[in-house]
Amino acid sequence: MFGPVFRLSFLLLWGFVLPAAAQTSAIAPSAEESLRIYSEHPRLFLTEHRLKLLQKEKERRSLRWQQFELLMAGHAPMPEPGFAGALYYRVAKDADSGRRAMTWALGQSATDLRQLALVFDWCQDLLSPAQSRALAAKLARGIERTAQDRSISAARSRVLAAIALADHLKEASEREMEHAIRVWWRDQIAPPLRDGRAVIPRDDFYALYELLHAVRDNLNIDLREAAPAYFKTLPIYDLVSYYPASYPAPEGEYRIPSSKDVGEPDLRRATMARAAELAMVPYDPNAPESQVLQGWLMHDNFNLRSTFGTPYEFLWANPYHPGLSYYLVPLVFHDDLSGRLFIRSSWDESSRWLGYFDGQLQLFEDGKVTVLDPQLSEGPMSLDTAVVFFGKNALKFHTILTEDEEVFVLGLRPKRTYQIEVDDEELAEGSTDAGGILPLKLTHKVEIGVRLKEAGPAAKPTGREQAAWR
Repeated sequence: MFGPVFRLSFLLLWGFVLPAAAQTSAIAPSAEESLRIYSEHPRLFLTEHRLKLLQKEKERRSLRWQQFELLMAGHAPMPEPGFAGALYYRVAKDADSGRRAMTWALGQSATDLRQLALVFDWCQDLLSPAQSRALAAKLARGIERTAQDRSISAARSRVLAAIALADHLKEASEREMEHAIRVWWRDQIAPPLRDGRAVIPRDDFYALYELLHAVRDNLNIDLREAAPAYFKTLPIYDLVSYYPASYPAPEGEYRIPSSKDVGEPDLRRATMARAAELAMVPYDPNAPESQVLQGWLMHDNFNLRSTFGTPYEFLWANPYHPGLSYYLVPLVFHDDLSGRLFIRSSWDESSRWLGYFDGQLQLFEDGKVTVLDPQLSEGPMSLDTAVVFFGKNALKFHTILTEDEEVFVLGLRPKRTYQIEVDDEELAEGSTDAGGILPLKLTHKVEIGVRLKEAGPAAKPTGREQAAWR
């Protein structure tokens, strides 16, 4: 669908080909950076602009508002009663919903620190002084209880609680913000993101963007600056890593994100994947990658309509923001920093899809996922936009490429240099990435022979490899 020239122009135009300095260095924090919060409640997500947008959705009786109102006015059992009730109170000014959220938060069984923080922040004007003190103490205990949990979701929840407590337990709030931003994020999370030693699990994307929004809204600090290259490609990775076919459910259709756990689709996981994208777009709405993500999101048949998903859909979606067609996104995505590769034959739901991520190779075709072994697969495998050769079977091969096909070899040794010998061309060298992927630049429309050999003293080919080379 897209030729190499178009794809290169696309990447250059949208900034996916980053200067080397941008890929390895982070912007140092200002010496005058302050972690003190002065804003009034609500501080979390409901900025003045967003609250006006949500209230406009209510006044216009949008489909998203009607779905949210139907569930809340009908007292449907909500999986996250604090989040849903407090949001409905803040937008509809429905005090009963706010009080139900408060009752849940003050109950002994309520331990979800994130929801507790949202209720404390969004329903603060409904809380009596005694209730406010009791809930503040509960938030402080939650921060202490989860202090050793270094996951994205746990850190997010502590930051939300610390922001909510900024003028209630000031010292504890500032201490948590100092640790979360300057120690946990900048010293422990960002460095491995910058050099590809780690990636944030897809299931943590929503928590990640709640964290980003909360910190920037209240401190004017953009945490992405500590790992700019990672965040530049994140929205496009998010798009191409979906399986092609959608999944029909009674309440609507779902797009299913790829997963190492192959089995029946997890609709709760699919819900949070869409929620993460809905939160990504407003964080940087004018970026080209956000605009194609917006184009992906604004199809009403994928709106979240379940009791779990509806509050997220209503909170983050902005149907008034323009988007670009995701058909503009290249069908081949190679992230050499972390060693991931995704290939689609087209953007149609019937397309074939190949994904190599987290050390696992998957093929999606005819509505099902097959796990492959990159060391043993014989190949080559063509998906119209790219051809993939596998492991030891790719040390010597012949091929004829069409005009648009890119070439990758999977299953080689990670971060190694390989000698590349192509018929009638000078000997060249190429390096595999962190996942053992080697991209090859080969002549199109002509039959050529290719031979690969690991270069340098570290290369110790086996007898089978030597035979293949000969």
